[in-house]
Amino acid sequence: MNPQPVTLTGEFARLEPLTLEHVPALARVGLDPVLWRWVLTPLVTPDEMRSYVALALDEQRRGVSLPFAIVDAATGEVIGCTRYANIEPAHRRLEIGWTWLAVSHQRTAANTNAKRLLLGHAFDVLGAVRVEFKTDGMNAPSRAAIARIGATQEGIFRKHRINAARQSRDTVWFSVLDTEWPAVRAKLDARLARPTTVS
Repeated sequence: MNPQPVTLTGEFARLEPLTLEHVPALARVGLDPVLWRWVLTPLVTPDEMRSYVALALDEQRRGVSLPFAIVDAATGEVIGCTRYANIEPAHRRLEIGWTWLAVSHQRTAANTNAKRLLLGHAFDVLGAVRVEFKTDGMNAPSRAAIARIGATQEGIFRKHRINAARQSRDTVWFSVLDTEWPAVRAKLDARLARPTTVS
């Protein structure tokens, strides 16, 4: 399992290898405080967005992450960011995380399509046996969205992290296994066939 930069294209979303050239577009849609409510370190300024992207690219060079810009397939507008992270080739596992979308595109087919593309590439191309998701225990919308994908909640790491407000965060772990992927894929494909019902 050796994830390399690749463009993944779907009907509603396109995932492009993240570059510093994406920073201005990401800053235009990604500095809304609503997006960073549950994140350990919120982004407030364009310089912080540049540092965020630079760190993701450094992790890519070290082989532990593979970041993407999320693009609206219809308009070509950059609408968010996501990545493969915590890549463990020896164990054929990785995490899908660090995902955020412009408020205008949350609970839309673009988000579902992005997850379908990432999961499909992980299992069908990279040969992953396990894909993980994590979220803040207080972030009910995120927990519900991950469950809707078809991921299984595995447990809660209590007081796992300290956020920017110096508060303890419980982290909820989810996963999809290779043996579960065919059923999850069918569920996601059915939702994408009826995009007005996608959320």
